[in-house]
Amino acid sequence: MGNDDDDATRQTAIKQFSLNNYLMRIKYYSLLLPLLLTLSCGKKEQQFDSSGTFETDETIISAEATGTIRMLNLVEGQTLKAGEMIGYIDTTQLFYKKRQLERQIGANLSQLPDVSAQLAALRQQLKTAEHELNRTRNVVTTGAAVGKELDDRQAQVDLLKKQIAAQESSLDVSTKTIKTSASPIQEQIAQIDDQLQKSYIINQVPGTVLTKYAQANEMATTGKALYKIADLSYLNLRAYITGNQFANAKLGQHVKIFTDDGKGTYRSYDGTITWIADKAEFTPKTIQTKEERANLVYAIKVRVKNDGYLKIGMYADLNLTEHEK
Repeated sequence: MGNDDDDATRQTAIKQFSLNNYLMRIKYYSLLLPLLLTLSCGKKEQQFDSSGTFETDETIISAEATGTIRMLNLVEGQTLKAGEMIGYIDTTQLFYKKRQLERQIGANLSQLPDVSAQLAALRQQLKTAEHELNRTRNVVTTGAAVGKELDDRQAQVDLLKKQIAAQESSLDVSTKTIKTSASPIQEQIAQIDDQLQKSYIINQVPGTVLTKYAQANEMATTGKALYKIADLSYLNLRAYITGNQFANAKLGQHVKIFTDDGKGTYRSYDGTITWIADKAEFTPKTIQTKEERANLVYAIKVRVKNDGYLKIGMYADLNLTEHEK
């Protein structure tokens, strides 16, 4: 009899434990279910007008000279300033060519006539003749000489003046001819100076290096891509809106941008519409459903200030509701 009573007590305890466990599970799930529904509904309640991906205006910097790249201090992800020199292309041949042209122009200019030296003798003769003319005038005035001698002196002075004028004209022509022959050489030197300047790789666009296409000691040719750079301080969200939304969108409109922060919530940004397409197009193929792809939409670009979390190609959602900054 004692064993039967123990078994009955044991069975009763097991049933009571199971019942308590069952009731506790019901209570647990009754508390958890509303929370899950709240979170789920909250996620679904977040509605967006459009979505798209971030892009930016990229610039490919190309070589402006031909030669071996002697230096290229550049790594992907590096931030560059405008006017910063990051490398140079070999300029040895340009240097020798410029020196050759400079010597050639020096040889040409050395042939320029010395106008003063070549006219010195005639000018001295003119000075002497003018002195004799003045002396003869004084003598004629006193009656000690005849007028013919005075005329001869005057004719000699006039002749010397004409000779000097002719010689000056001839020397001036020679000078201009020599200088003109040197002008094309000076233009060639100016071209080489420009090529030498372009041999220095100087960054012209402030931003971040996205891709590096060349390395030091490689051969560069004019037009060869060296690196790609973009200003990442602002990014453009390229999104698509429907015809109904198109009617309410305008340039300069302030909108809200949302990105996934990786924690189940959203990170929000202020954006400004900077471009709206004037022609409709079919929804891009990245849209999954066939029905949505068949719709006509308009592309827009929204400029967003980058806080460091935004990246090219990142997806983002958009609300067109205008708000004050």
